[in-house]
Amino acid sequence: MGTATTEQTDSQGHSTAKVEERNRAAVRLAGDSGDGMQLAGTQFTATSAVVGNDIATFPDYPAEIRAPMGTLAGVSGFQINFSSHEIHTPGDRVDCLVAMNPAALKANIGDLNDGGVLVVNTDEFTEANLNRAQYESNPLDGNDLDRFQLYKVPITQQTLEAVKETGLGQRDAGRCKNFYALGILFWLFERPLDTTLRWINNKFGRVPAVATANTLALHAGHNFGETAEMFTTRYRIKPAKLRPGTYRNVTGNQATALGLITAARLANKPLFYGSYPITPASEILHELTLHKAHDVRVFQAEDEIAAMCSVVGAAYAGNLSTTGTSGPGMALKQEAVGLAVMTELPCVIVNVQRGGPSTGLPTKTEQSDLWQVILGRNGECPLPVLAAQSPADCFWSAIEAARIAVKYMTPVILQTDGYLGNGSEPWRVPEPDELAPIPVTHPKDPETYQAYERDDFGARPWAIPGTPGLAHRIGGLEKADVTGNVCYTPGNHQRMVELRAEKVAGVIRDVPDQEIFGDESGELLVVSWGGTFGAVRTAIEDARDDGKPVSHIHIRWLHPMPANLGDILKRFKTVLVCELNLGQLQMLLRANYLVDAIGLNKVQGQPFRVFEIIEKIDEVLGGKN
Repeated sequence: MGTATTEQTDSQGHSTAKVEERNRAAVRLAGDSGDGMQLAGTQFTATSAVVGNDIATFPDYPAEIRAPMGTLAGVSGFQINFSSHEIHTPGDRVDCLVAMNPAALKANIGDLNDGGVLVVNTDEFTEANLNRAQYESNPLDGNDLDRFQLYKVPITQQTLEAVKETGLGQRDAGRCKNFYALGILFWLFERPLDTTLRWINNKFGRVPAVATANTLALHAGHNFGETAEMFTTRYRIKPAKLRPGTYRNVTGNQATALGLITAARLANKPLFYGSYPITPASEILHELTLHKAHDVRVFQAEDEIAAMCSVVGAAYAGNLSTTGTSGPGMALKQEAVGLAVMTELPCVIVNVQRGGPSTGLPTKTEQSDLWQVILGRNGECPLPVLAAQSPADCFWSAIEAARIAVKYMTPVILQTDGYLGNGSEPWRVPEPDELAPIPVTHPKDPETYQAYERDDFGARPWAIPGTPGLAHRIGGLEKADVTGNVCYTPGNHQRMVELRAEKVAGVIRDVPDQEIFGDESGELLVVSWGGTFGAVRTAIEDARDDGKPVSHIHIRWLHPMPANLGDILKRFKTVLVCELNLGQLQMLLRANYLVDAIGLNKVQGQPFRVFEIIEKIDEVLGGKN
């Protein structure tokens, strides 16, 4: 990254701290799950967005709900990469690490760049905490950390002193230490306090003592950076040159919710969201409950089966009907998804993938549900599947899924994952003329109505219950072609299975041709899908800058796939598929296109890092340039 250094002076002209200008910086806050690292990271992100940086974040939650305090299993982290130019990932390694206890230091120190800034809360490096983190001795006393810029700060005690005037008890006062640490970071990276101060007032205004305590802690941390004469360098990252427009920072789950609301408005339909809470999809449910004024109806069901059945019923009643879940919930929904396929009703199922199988790694990311959503139902039961590629793209993908569902009268599955759902980036709020209406028609003439007569896209009519003369059979039994009556005839079943398959295959008319980043043919083609986009695209950009013969395609539509995909794959000597599973897309590409694709596979609950992909590219190319 490019750097430039200047001197900073006080009002008397005395030199204070050097200011080092950088193109980007990656910061990670880490502590116990109760230390408020996610909150502090979110506030740092919001402020960086206001400053105008391009940003990408990666919240990393403990997999255990109540891991013992101070242990490695209980470490919670939040990483943000902020830049003066466009970026695609939250960064591989970090330039600054804030470690609130020994476990946080041990779990994260391996990701801090040599020479990076390391801020530790010395108050928590007690013998008991060192034992919980499995340290044999205090790492702050040796020379193991000499390769970093180590700053030992008694954050807990400084926080207690700063908020003493509020009268809060020691436990409540100690909870403000995340804002003290945030104040230090705001000083180090020249971030203004205004955005966070407004948030504190809005969040805690009804409890003045808490609002005052957090405000005092934030100012105290910032003032410590200013006056302690401990930090010799500050870091400046200028605003990025983004496309003109109005931006807000969104997580993938927020963007998905906003996309569903927008799709309902574009279709002039109420939005129904029937769901059962499940990590990491629950935030979609939470977000939608805030928007009842936009004709949003949210139903929290008693289980996943009931949630999906409610979605089928709401679609039958004429709503834009949607749900969200993760892998275990998707397994439970599948029978009712089959009912939606049989009844040919439009709905959108969002699958925010996580580590599996079973409960697996509920707070970690994975891409291991691809076979499940394409192949995982009983009978011949195809449906369209697409995958968002970034947090902001979740908005557009939700609209796209809804448009296809209504046009083809079919359920559509939208794949995201924990990395996208919890991660965030700037989202440009679209202008109204960028959002095309979603046409919806309902039959009203009983003289011409046939329940399973099909239009040019293979879609049957969407009749609203109660429309005079349009009564028809509904349910999971096979339907007779055209009339929709129950029919057990072998030939009719063959016909209906083929018609449903042809309809889904016909979605390819609405799937854009696959684009290639790089050369149109050649030595190596790297393929990605879903949340792997950012890391893979960054790796390809770096590899091409080094003169390596590598190109990239990112597949958004997974079923059906783009019409020109097979031709592209055959133009390259080697095809490398990068995915967070053991080769699910790789198998589909090999089966559908007879291409001898190889895989780069990772199932560690963590997203790809750029260097991992570059190492694999170098291995495949064998030094070719």
